[in-house]
Amino acid sequence: MMGYGMSSVMLTGVPRLFIGAVLIASALGKSLNLSGFVEVLATYHAFPEWALWPFALLITGLEWSLGTWILWGRRLRQSALAALWLNLCYALWMTVTLVRGLELANCGCFGVYFPRPLRWYSPIEDLVMAGMCYALWRHAKKFPHPLTRFPNGRTRD
Repeated sequence: MMGYGMSSVMLTGVPRLFIGAVLIASALGKSLNLSGFVEVLATYHAFPEWALWPFALLITGLEWSLGTWILWGRRLRQSALAALWLNLCYALWMTVTLVRGLELANCGCFGVYFPRPLRWYSPIEDLVMAGMCYALWRHAKKFPHPLTRFPNGRTRD
């Protein structure tokens, strides 16, 4: 088994910071204009109108929760696994939308403030995120210390 140190940082610390930051940025973008995000969801033509607001709140809440938990390092394996499934669902949803022939000016990944069109590579980005989540899940049990603790066990206090 690899020792703590640079391996720990590369296998858990870097993915945690990246995945957590992306999830928090995504949740923040949606939260700043939740009604705009609901309008983006409507362009997918996948849900009845009454379900758009609950779905928008669910997605945004999940991203806030998972991003915070991953950055914090609490229940890291469970959070990484949940984020993996979330990104797989996003990739599947985008793929189905592309197959249906819908052209969306904004995929909604970061709400309305950073609009990104839905393109053929959009699901690939989510698959890459899912892969990073898998790697984090896989290595989190080997390197369980939170970001508030140094690899040698000392805290930042």
